[in-house]
Amino acid sequence: MGYSSSDDDMPLSRTNGNLSSAKISSSVDKALDKSVKGNAAAAGLVVPDDMDIDAISNKRKSRTSITKISYKDDSESDGEPLAKRPKAAKREVDSDDEPIGKARRKTSTPSKPVFADSSEDEEPLVKKLAKEKKAIEAKAAREAKAIRAMSTPKKAIKDESDDDAPLARSSANKRKSNGPTSGRKSNGVKKEESDSDVPIAKKTKAKTTTPAKKSKVKAEAEEEEEEYEWWNAPKPEDDTIKWQTLEHNGVLFAPEYEPLPKSAKLNYDGQPVNISLEAEEIATFWCAMMTQASSHHLDNPVFRNNFFHDFSEVVKKEGARNNKGEKVTIKSLDKCDFTKIFDAWNTRTEANKAKNLSKEEKEKAKAKKDELEAPYLHCLWDGRKQRVGNFRVEPPSLFRGRGEHPKTGRVKTRVWPEQITINIGKHAKVPTPPAGHKWKAVQHDQRATWLAMWQENINGAYKYVMLGAASDVKGQSDFKKFEKARALKKHIDKIRRDYTKELKSEVMADRQRATAMYLIDKLALRAGNEKDTENEADTVGCCSLKYEHISLEPPNKVTFDFLGKDSIRYNETALVEPQVFKNLKLFKKAPKSDGDDLFDRLTTSQLNKHLNSYMQGLTAKVFRTYNASWTMSNLLKELGKDPRSKGTIAEKVKLYNDCNRKVAILCNHKRTVGASHDQQMQKMGDRIKGLRYQQWRTKKMMLDIDPTQKKKKGAAYFELDEDLDQEWIVEHQAFLVEELRTKTTKKFEKENEKRKADKEKPMPDKDLKERLVAVKELEAKFKKENKSGKVEAEGRGPTVEKYLAGVDKLEERIKVLETQAEDRDGNKEVALGTSKINYIDPRLTVVFSKKFDVPIEKFFSKTLRDKFRWAIKSVEDQDDWEF
Repeated sequence: MGYSSSDDDMPLSRTNGNLSSAKISSSVDKALDKSVKGNAAAAGLVVPDDMDIDAISNKRKSRTSITKISYKDDSESDGEPLAKRPKAAKREVDSDDEPIGKARRKTSTPSKPVFADSSEDEEPLVKKLAKEKKAIEAKAAREAKAIRAMSTPKKAIKDESDDDAPLARSSANKRKSNGPTSGRKSNGVKKEESDSDVPIAKKTKAKTTTPAKKSKVKAEAEEEEEEYEWWNAPKPEDDTIKWQTLEHNGVLFAPEYEPLPKSAKLNYDGQPVNISLEAEEIATFWCAMMTQASSHHLDNPVFRNNFFHDFSEVVKKEGARNNKGEKVTIKSLDKCDFTKIFDAWNTRTEANKAKNLSKEEKEKAKAKKDELEAPYLHCLWDGRKQRVGNFRVEPPSLFRGRGEHPKTGRVKTRVWPEQITINIGKHAKVPTPPAGHKWKAVQHDQRATWLAMWQENINGAYKYVMLGAASDVKGQSDFKKFEKARALKKHIDKIRRDYTKELKSEVMADRQRATAMYLIDKLALRAGNEKDTENEADTVGCCSLKYEHISLEPPNKVTFDFLGKDSIRYNETALVEPQVFKNLKLFKKAPKSDGDDLFDRLTTSQLNKHLNSYMQGLTAKVFRTYNASWTMSNLLKELGKDPRSKGTIAEKVKLYNDCNRKVAILCNHKRTVGASHDQQMQKMGDRIKGLRYQQWRTKKMMLDIDPTQKKKKGAAYFELDEDLDQEWIVEHQAFLVEELRTKTTKKFEKENEKRKADKEKPMPDKDLKERLVAVKELEAKFKKENKSGKVEAEGRGPTVEKYLAGVDKLEERIKVLETQAEDRDGNKEVALGTSKINYIDPRLTVVFSKKFDVPIEKFFSKTLRDKFRWAIKSVEDQDDWEF
């Protein structure tokens, strides 16, 4: 079906090297059939490198018992000379969207894998997930046929997939009567539309009951001015026109460089050198790198060479002279000592940090910043106030790039008004450029959604000032993306059927295209684009894979190893269909070798042109969104049967995250385990053990006031948890003593700071010593308890009932923490944030939140709630909305 590529369509850059033959002879095909044998078990899944596919264990190794607590500060002193300072250890920070960490309560008990059933004789995880994925795809095929069957072929009705229109119907199995019928006929019978299937623009709000307590989201909405509900507005006839009127105040430029004291000079080959202010500013860029976790760049030869090239060129402009006025030629970076420049720059930087400012100074600095930014924060888009996103022009600095970028270390020069084009309404006031400058150009392009644009000097890329993520324009873009993925539901079975058939085509171009579509659909590979490899990092996608990027292991195992988007290494092993394995072997057939294109008769543009023949606007990247959203939609439908859906908020959040995790695994949204994961797990484990220790002490206090409780409750009730040995208890007690000392001291210092700010006399040090008596008492109490084995009752009016209530509250906290902990460990190799924010339709998350009575802020941060306000509002009265 559709478009077929030919040699004439191939760009010259893709026809160099060893090119595959245009046709595949039957003899070659049969020879490959003999050499490739295997089955399709677990095909379409990425598997861990160390996984034995034939005998995979369904039990993870138990974690080592955690008994040590680290009380040391992770920070290190910087005593080395700055010019020779060793690089800082690279830190990995987890996403804010991920749940908190995990630790096992019973570390000796091996845990079951995520998604495992309670059965002891479970199927291997990969096979189980493969079956589940296959079932979901089969359901998708049935759904697509049902949707097409509901359409009237005789009438020239606009196809639902055209121009990103919302899908008119989303489920053939679940129908509800919701007012008047649609008027469409199938087999002479009118069909009724489910409320969940009506395009959002046509939906009317249902009556809602007033909740007993306002949620945080409701409160936020009430604080905002009444907004324009664009998702309920009719679609404009010409959606290429983005605005009628546009007003804004341009861009906020980076502040001018503030010179360092004259004593802060560059030392070259042992002598102080005077350089220009422009060169001095570039030198501070190098100094800024010396204090960051990314200081490893300073050891990179490419980074060093590129920096020195740009730095020395700037120095040459005005020359460098020593104290005698003699000209000095800067020839080597190794002879450059930036220590004095760093010291002066760092002193000024530290002095301006918020932590070193008084309360009044902080407030003054914030007020000044707010006043400076205020004119640029918003624009008027068709008369409506919209938040602007990146209104600041990026300040000059050193370019780092991703991965092994050939231009890393180059100087990103300062952007001037003469480089900037302003896009604004024809009758609006043009922003005034800084004094002495003028804009490069002013235009009134109603088809553009950017407010300002310029070209940066490193890669010649264009930078745009756009509206913010919470704006109508960005929301509409997200809405269209997910509606396009919904529209793919109607065609997915035909697309999969066609490319499966063409996997055996005798035309090489068609077979390559079909194989690429399989990898993009099943393994979620990105399509990839053509690149200027001399000026860009050598990153690739599916269509631009090279011979050396894949290795094959019979019967159906393929290992990919290449730099993907943002130069992140993709090094994964996948199981594929035997025919796909056979095709990849064919595409690597001699005389091809390293450097040759794997898909040498296919480009991304050709692939997308072919996909567009199925559905207007369909491109390869839509499959990632469709697969994630469709999978999540199906998983969420089954949650009503799970007992956890009626549990605590923490259990429901974990239930959602389990589904999200499945999506990430089935759609191959994986990540490398963070270097800090084990440390985070240890801290979480200590928190849980600390609560269990507190619970044990509370129970012992019950015996102190009523020894008969031991007989009533049984001796086992009062026994110490098996994870808490005496060595751990002593260390934990020391931690609690130190914690109390720190809190007491900090509170005293904070109170004195307040008194100082209020111009009151500070409290003397003897007051602090009196407060620290409680620390000594706690230390003595622990020693006595360890010796006697008894715990004296604490608190006012202690009773058995109070202590029992305390034990129950602690148990609840432990359960919540353990649930969150298990969630964390399950997420260590899966990027939940990637799926949830970019690929899963946010309306699915909103519906889950409403259906199971979980606050939406448990899933979306304030920033994401603003970004997805359209999703929250558009389905707030539709518990049965479906993707």
